[in-house]
Amino acid sequence: MGLKLAAVTLVALALAGVASAGIDSASRYVYSHRKASGGFAEPGRSATPGLTAWAILGLRAAGHCPARSGDYLRGKPYPTATDLELRILALDALRDHCAFQVDLSGQVRQLQGLRRDSGRIGRTVNSTIWGILALRATGRHAGRRTVRYLVRRQRPSGGWPWYPGGKADSNDTAAAIQALRSAGRPAHGRAVNRGVRYLRRLQTNGGGFELNRGRGADVQSTAWAIQALIAAKRHPGHAAFRYLHRMQRSNGSFRYSARYVTTPVWVTSQALGALARKPFPLK
Repeated sequence: MGLKLAAVTLVALALAGVASAGIDSASRYVYSHRKASGGFAEPGRSATPGLTAWAILGLRAAGHCPARSGDYLRGKPYPTATDLELRILALDALRDHCAFQVDLSGQVRQLQGLRRDSGRIGRTVNSTIWGILALRATGRHAGRRTVRYLVRRQRPSGGWPWYPGGKADSNDTAAAIQALRSAGRPAHGRAVNRGVRYLRRLQTNGGGFELNRGRGADVQSTAWAIQALIAAKRHPGHAAFRYLHRMQRSNGSFRYSARYVTTPVWVTSQALGALARKPFPLK
């Protein structure tokens, strides 16, 4: 028994060391694509607010303070509800942990103004999920109607879709679990349990998670699933982390999947949250 415990401990320590090295190299890669403006860009492209928000969240999860990127982000417009919600989350993460000065009250009022009588925020289930996360990040109540709306959009499979009546997918399901947990729904309540079971069915033999069944594992879906399982107080399992480490390239970036390399700054930024074991909203 003593030898078995020692072996398990050594494996855990080895995985922790690999994870730490992976976070460091991934963070360096993301930072290497920050422009003089403070915004982040994919290789060979111009900076965008959306990618910058994701980069901030990934780097904050890894313990960094890219405050200059907050200066770039705060003056940008919000074309959609999810743009607004994502930027609230990113700027709040800088404000809470990096002594970044920003007043989010105007953005929060704008977000609250997008709430419908049904409780839906914006036009989709996805924008409602991110609305809950943004409100909870800033210390506001998610709203009972909004939480009920989200629970009622759960599909018979246990997953959540992008839009009302749509097909469930792992990414929206993982984000919904994090939103419900942030709103105070219990980790072993019915909605969360059903969502977790749905996610587990999308884990492949290689350890990664699929967006939809039969599509094949990808890094972003795996990262989302890991964050959701942690939020739901489940162990994601070593296989999921091993899958992520296999997808990391020598320059620190992550492949989208075993077959494709695309949008590496975005993919790597999202992988950082999972590697750091930090679900949303970051606290």
